[in-house]
Amino acid sequence: MEEALLQIHDLKKYFPVKGKWFQPTTHVKAVDGVSFSIQKGETVGLVGESGCGKSTTGRALLHLIPPTGGEVVYRGKNLSTLSNQERRLLRRELQIVFQDPYASLDPRMKIRDVLLEPLEIHGIGSRQEQLKKVEEILEIVGLGGHYANRYPHEFSGGQRQRIGIARSLILRPSLIVADEPVSALDVSIQSQILNLLQDLQEQFDLTYLFISHDLSVVKHISDRVGVMYLGRLVEFAPKEALYAAPAHPYTQALLSAAPVAKPDSKPQRIILKGDVPNPAHPPSGCAFHTRCPHVMDICKSQRPELTTIDGAGHLAACHLHHS
Repeated sequence: MEEALLQIHDLKKYFPVKGKWFQPTTHVKAVDGVSFSIQKGETVGLVGESGCGKSTTGRALLHLIPPTGGEVVYRGKNLSTLSNQERRLLRRELQIVFQDPYASLDPRMKIRDVLLEPLEIHGIGSRQEQLKKVEEILEIVGLGGHYANRYPHEFSGGQRQRIGIARSLILRPSLIVADEPVSALDVSIQSQILNLLQDLQEQFDLTYLFISHDLSVVKHISDRVGVMYLGRLVEFAPKEALYAAPAHPYTQALLSAAPVAKPDSKPQRIILKGDVPNPAHPPSGCAFHTRCPHVMDICKSQRPELTTIDGAGHLAACHLHHS
């Protein structure tokens, strides 16, 4: 197998929380030792409950927020060791689509200016060439060039997300982090945006890290899927293997809660007791042991590592599979 386009090794992002009075500063471990790779042309999905650290993972690997530790290697280059100038040049190849299409667009800027900005920053083409690229990219994402003279508030949510995709695509990147790109949209619009992303992937040979809490959406678009819980990956597998035979109890509970399109079927629901622990004070051992229906004594004291459980690239961090 050829070398991965992007490799993440032990990625960490801790946020300091100052204590009151003479209490020591603690750290919220939003991302705590995440490792995986993304092959060129594939889509890796990242799922989990709100607050599990999946969006922080996406932003940290792009260095939109500086990681606390670990390595992000893109085409053999460690992003953490690059100079600001070198990292800026790579911004053309690493882009992001944000969750909220309205908040990510400056309401005072016309769409033409929103799309011209990245071209101007990177000094790509003359003014006439830049304007032509703006018209072309609007056509590609399903909007006409005549929309360029409007402001963000004049568009629907789905149209604004198309503009967000156009902005990320106009520099012709290799990898796009799609951070909950359809969660703020109506279900009928979600399918349009997902189909657009798949068409663009084929047309421009794109690679995606697709972040979402919607398991059905991730199943539709992803090749491999990682499941996060409290800042760590608990399972990582090819899509077919993960949805057919989830190995981690947390993944099993997530899939049991997903809506089923067959009215007559009655899937067995796995109810998790308790709330997600405080990431500033995570439990010892396996972070999921406080809610796990299969908890053992070893789970309370020893943290399981993400290891292979079969020969098909199915990894899980669970003592049930390590004995």
